[in-house]
Amino acid sequence: MPIESGSTEPDLDHLLAEAESQPFVGWDFSWLAGRTRVRPLPWDFEAEVVAEARRSPDLLDLGTGGGERLSRLAVRPARTVATEAWPPNVPIAARRLKPLGIPVVQVDGAPDNVEQGPGPGPSHAGGALRGSLPFRSASSRLVTNRHESFVASEVARILVPGGHFLTQQIAFPWADDLYRLLGQPSPPAPPRPWELSLAVAQVTAAGLTIVASAEADEIWAFHDVGALAWYLKVVPWAIPDFTVERYRPRFAELHGRIQAGEPLVVRIPHFWLAARKPA
Repeated sequence: MPIESGSTEPDLDHLLAEAESQPFVGWDFSWLAGRTRVRPLPWDFEAEVVAEARRSPDLLDLGTGGGERLSRLAVRPARTVATEAWPPNVPIAARRLKPLGIPVVQVDGAPDNVEQGPGPGPSHAGGALRGSLPFRSASSRLVTNRHESFVASEVARILVPGGHFLTQQIAFPWADDLYRLLGQPSPPAPPRPWELSLAVAQVTAAGLTIVASAEADEIWAFHDVGALAWYLKVVPWAIPDFTVERYRPRFAELHGRIQAGEPLVVRIPHFWLAARKPA
């Protein structure tokens, strides 16, 4: 539970035990409400999606997670479909989205975009394609993707001429501040970091035209170490060796900093782009 104003401040043991015991279901970060302060990005990705959805007869949401954001979208076309690659999330998304008439299709996840190079991604010509989409060519007017890898050639294949692709991504080096808080050196930069320029190269190589793009940092301030510990627990790819017990001494130091009035600040670089398939 969030700490209420005027309550006795929980001690370190309580905060870390709470983080360890709190489950994570779907892609729902609402447990952090009241324990973090977020300075949002200068664009509103959901508003961009809604603006396109108003003009579209269909919407395909790639990597819907537990369906949380899609279920809250202010406008959804009559024909809306979601995909999800992580098996535990598929039944969660299905339960949430079925009452809304939205089917959830389980797919094989696309390779990380940094593994694909600057081209459009592999094609069906070579046979089986990891990250292929089980939809007909030229079957979607609007494809959306939030924080999920994608194969640009597959997105281009299923878009109708004049169709739109919108994606928001977390960019490299998104975990640097987390490593810093834990007193660890950041991992070396990959030869080809995931950033807007690489996404633009992949999307344009697939034959789509960029119509809008931007990049900026989202800033999180964690107000207790339990919130930070829980966040690191549910995104294990951030700090691969993370366990609460392993970093307990560091959490003790961070707890003292928070008690002295210093929030734990993390900058997370993002970018987004909108692309159109030529008519």
